[in-house]
Amino acid sequence: MAAASYLPSEDQFLCSICLDLFTDPVTIPCGHNFCKDCITEHWDRSDRCQCPMCKKEFNARPELHVNTFISEMVAQFRQSAQQKASSSSSSSSEQQVFKPGEVPCDVCTETKLKALKSCLVCLTSYCETHLEPHLTASSLKRHQLIDPVENLEDRMCPKHDKPLELFCKTDQTCACKLCHVSDHKTHDVVPLKEEYEGKKAALGKKEARIQQMIQKRQLKIEEIKHSVDLSKEDADREVAEGVQVFTALKESVERNLNEFIQTIEGKQNMRMKQAEDFIKELEQEISQLKKRGAKVEQLSRSEDHLQLLQGVQSLNIQHPSPTKDWTKVSIPPSSYEGTVKGAVGQLEETFSEVMKKVIEAELKRVQRYAVDVTLDPNTAHPGLILSHDGKHVRDGDVLKNLPDYRERFSDDLCVLGKQSFSSGRFYFEVQVKGKTEWDLGVVRESINRKGEITTSSEDGFWAIWLREGNYYNANADPAVCLYLKSQPQKVGVFVNYEEGLVSFYDVDAAALIYSFTGCYFTEKLYPYFSPGAKYGRKNAAPLIISPVN
Repeated sequence: MAAASYLPSEDQFLCSICLDLFTDPVTIPCGHNFCKDCITEHWDRSDRCQCPMCKKEFNARPELHVNTFISEMVAQFRQSAQQKASSSSSSSSEQQVFKPGEVPCDVCTETKLKALKSCLVCLTSYCETHLEPHLTASSLKRHQLIDPVENLEDRMCPKHDKPLELFCKTDQTCACKLCHVSDHKTHDVVPLKEEYEGKKAALGKKEARIQQMIQKRQLKIEEIKHSVDLSKEDADREVAEGVQVFTALKESVERNLNEFIQTIEGKQNMRMKQAEDFIKELEQEISQLKKRGAKVEQLSRSEDHLQLLQGVQSLNIQHPSPTKDWTKVSIPPSSYEGTVKGAVGQLEETFSEVMKKVIEAELKRVQRYAVDVTLDPNTAHPGLILSHDGKHVRDGDVLKNLPDYRERFSDDLCVLGKQSFSSGRFYFEVQVKGKTEWDLGVVRESINRKGEITTSSEDGFWAIWLREGNYYNANADPAVCLYLKSQPQKVGVFVNYEEGLVSFYDVDAAALIYSFTGCYFTEKLYPYFSPGAKYGRKNAAPLIISPVN
């Protein structure tokens, strides 16, 4: 019987997201319960699928099914609560004594009960009992009732002691009907309710704008976080590749050093062995000579004529001693000329191979930022001929009569790309095959285009150029001569706007030609091309913007 009369508390059936009784309650894998719409909306707004209570994270969004048991319990709780409320409302409503923070009834004389409504005409707050006349008497039904408020006298005009029912738009102040006649007769005055609705609508729009601004900033935060994540991935990948390259170089240096030391030590050991052999042979001859010398000395002291003559004959004193002629024997000083140079040369070859692989990998990375560039005819010098698709440009050797647009080059054989770039990274390739003169690069939007122009980086030109078929230059300040191992047939141009980097590549050789670093870009950048003068047929080939493979 006790179990049958048990009524759970409301807290047991509240959703922790909306803080209201469950509607279509669902249970997620960790065991916590939520309204189906609440948890779905929570996961839609979040970048993670996790429980709002215990923060348990799920790899995939769980499939939600309504928990019929909890749903039935909530329905029973609602029904029981309604029955309990209806059975006690008649007796308890009359005894609701006002509490601190609530508005008391102004009519109650002994025990002040809680006010249910305030009348803006009577300027009085009423409990349920004393409110009855305003609900039944026809003369009082026209009074304006609002939710109970304190200090109703503040709603009265201090000058005329009348309700503040109007709003003066001219003076932006509340007024009563007598104020309208006396002080605001010619002003724009509207009912208070009308101004309230207008202001409320304006506040709603402002709130919507604020929410929109908040959402934009939240999206910007996510964008920045995503950029940081991408940057970290790039940094980690670059570090890994750098570690791999430098480890290989370190191992190569150590290997070459060991080989170099072994070569020197080998030569030195060979000379030491040769010297040891000579010394051993000399010591053997010295021993033999000492023995012979001892016999000679012994005979030279003999006074026996026969013994001396016989001894001399046995020593064969008339012939030289059977020993080597050492006058021309020597150990030449060690010769190590070219040993260090050879080792460094071998190391240089290794470095060149590694550098080529690094540049090849770098070129593949920057080619991911390829953009479609076309030539802008409105910027082209009148002597240039552009193809219909905007991919080829050459010197036409004849000036055309074209409108002198502000953006058109007047004296120099130049043309810009239609596309501009003010952030991020971009890359394009240009075929320069068969040409003896050309300029390539990027320029800022505000460059001078009229008359004779100076094409240096200080003037907003970041470019390299070819003259006389084999003289390459980078127009830095001062200019830099470029010494290339081979003549590029196709040149790649890469720009990192934020990093202030402009790099040029020999695409076929996978080699870096030149890089402008530490540039400061504040304007739009445009691709820049100059095919150079034709000089008869010597430089007639066009510059061709090529698709990136």
